[in-house]
Amino acid sequence: MTRALSPSLADALATGTVVLDGGMSNQLESAGYALSDALWSARLLAERPEAVVEAHLAYFLAGASVAITASYQATFEGFARRGIGREEAARLLSLSVELAREAARRAGEAGVDRPLWVAASVGPYGAMLADGSEYRGRYGLGVAELERFHRPRMEVLAAAAPDVLALETVPDADEGAALLGAVRGLGVPAWLSYSVHGRHTRAGQPLEDAFAPAADVDEIIAVGVNCCASEDVEPAVEIAARVTGKPVVVYPNSGEAWDADARAWTGRSTFDTGQVEAWRAAGARLIGGCCRVGPPTITELASTLK
Repeated sequence: MTRALSPSLADALATGTVVLDGGMSNQLESAGYALSDALWSARLLAERPEAVVEAHLAYFLAGASVAITASYQATFEGFARRGIGREEAARLLSLSVELAREAARRAGEAGVDRPLWVAASVGPYGAMLADGSEYRGRYGLGVAELERFHRPRMEVLAAAAPDVLALETVPDADEGAALLGAVRGLGVPAWLSYSVHGRHTRAGQPLEDAFAPAADVDEIIAVGVNCCASEDVEPAVEIAARVTGKPVVVYPNSGEAWDADARAWTGRSTFDTGQVEAWRAAGARLIGGCCRVGPPTITELASTLK
């Protein structure tokens, strides 16, 4: 379904619950692609764009209505380290949106008859560093420096006309403030999603303080959490809804832990789709999964939310 024929995502969230996709990286890995280098799934934008389309399509067919693009770790700086110039990097950023649109088109041809939206992923500064610091924050940069880092690629992604920008896996309230500054005036709505531990950001700030600035930013249509343990979701949803008055987005990971040195996941999955009704009751309106949550789980989640 084309963007012109779909209601806005903000309108959909005002009237009901929308299902997000799951993890891009695990879906690509399950198809046989190695993602151990610093560009992670963004590498396939250049090398195997068809694989990205197929990953998005798998989630649409599983029941998701929102595809999050493979641009989480796509930055001018990260591409430059691989010898990719600024013009080509901008093309790859735009391509990430086009590939998700192509998956939505194919889903429609396959009989999916519901609005489908594309969320352009904007990962944190730490994702570019590829050293696990997106789970810590406190990079030693100020708000103004972080805003200058994020704004150029956000401009490119916005120009590609996604339905929404996903400002996601943000570990630090300072980076959240930088992203709120960078999104102003782009002409594209956005959600802001923190990575959390308990009732605090990964950098240790109270969630009340982290969420509060988003309340007055017109571009922000939802706030919430992602890439966290599922047990951290419900209290964060309550705080986000109370502090901002906006719909809440949640997409926790499987419960496994990322080992940045080994570049591998450890532990066991604790994601339980039986929890989603409690999340919805607390205020969640945009619900999916993050790392290690695949299409079968999204199918269960979509069925539960019906």
